[in-house]
Amino acid sequence: MPISSTTAIRDLGADLAVARLRRGESLKVWAKRVGISVPTLMKLEAGDPGISVGIVASALWLIGRDGELGTLAAPEHDRGAIEMSVQQAMDLGRQRATQAARRELNKRKPKDSA
Repeated sequence: MPISSTTAIRDLGADLAVARLRRGESLKVWAKRVGISVPTLMKLEAGDPGISVGIVASALWLIGRDGELGTLAAPEHDRGAIEMSVQQAMDLGRQRATQAARRELNKRKPKDSA
């Protein structure tokens, strides 16, 4: 797993722990609200990458942030695909320009008279 992903997961876990503590909730009560065991909650808050996305979604729901999950991989935020689309458009533009140039050259060629 990339270091940036590991760091993001660890930061998310720490932020969820802060959210729980700011609400004055114990591990036991918060775990029950999320629907998991205390050891699993501890793993979540420690940034264990093995925690399921469903558990993460439930924890985010408790703090009113689950709605953002739907936009994480939205096509308009997919830089790789956007870069590919731009490259494909550039390639298509070059291809069309080349074809147009060939047509123009073919028009200008003297025709053989037979």
